[in-house]
Amino acid sequence: MRSAFIELRADSRQIARYVLSTESHVYAFAIAANVLLSFWPFMLVLIALLRNVLGWPAAVTALYATIQDYFAGATGEFLTYNLETITQWRRQVEWLSMLLLLFTANGIFLPLEVALNRAWGVAENRNLLKNQIVSMGLIFACGVLALFSAALTGAGVQVWEAFFGQAGTSAPWAIKLIAKAASLPVTVLVLFLIYIYLPNAAVPRRAILPRVVVVGLFLELLKWINLAIWPWLFRKFDREFGVFKHSVTILTWSFLAAMVVLAGAEWIAWRARPQSGEKPIESLPQP
Repeated sequence: MRSAFIELRADSRQIARYVLSTESHVYAFAIAANVLLSFWPFMLVLIALLRNVLGWPAAVTALYATIQDYFAGATGEFLTYNLETITQWRRQVEWLSMLLLLFTANGIFLPLEVALNRAWGVAENRNLLKNQIVSMGLIFACGVLALFSAALTGAGVQVWEAFFGQAGTSAPWAIKLIAKAASLPVTVLVLFLIYIYLPNAAVPRRAILPRVVVVGLFLELLKWINLAIWPWLFRKFDREFGVFKHSVTILTWSFLAAMVVLAGAEWIAWRARPQSGEKPIESLPQP
């Protein structure tokens, strides 16, 4: 881990050049736009599974705590309130609707694959059908990890409710603390899966660890920055964007998170590739 931070410091100029490039901003905005479209259906599917299939309301409360961890203040409250309202109204699980929602949610991986292929020097992207298959697999993997995180936090919720009563959708600080502790390893695992399986090439796994942990820590730092500045930023968004303030909040922080993920991928790939006589990694064969 220490060596990864030393590498990061040595490569800071290379990373800064990538972050300031036009290409990285195009990819990050494309990813952020897909997060804006994908976030809501993905949350609806998760809550439907937790509440209507598994019958675990404590895990739903834990998921709300995680949402409020990522989106502080009024935006987090707005999202959790409306998710609770919609999912309470939809009592039955419609499996066809869930599959359609999952298909909508995997759009984030299309621009992300192109960006990761570019980072690794892969000449050929997957075709759209194959990208959707890989993306669906990653959506299920991310969903399982999110369920695991919610289950872990949900156990804390049940302990809290046993002593202090019903937690509700506005999670107390102790539950948020448990959610924060559970979110970091889940974030690192999700990043590891994306960095390994999304590029259209056989990526060297030893190059990913422990650098992916550093990327996960930077994403966690971004959440703390969000928590610190959101009152000022939200007032600015409210004044300038009006009714679209929550959408702009999601788009802005998704863009910044995408920049961290892309810069991390560029850094890992740059470190893994030979510095002299560099050759692009061969693409995986198309079926």
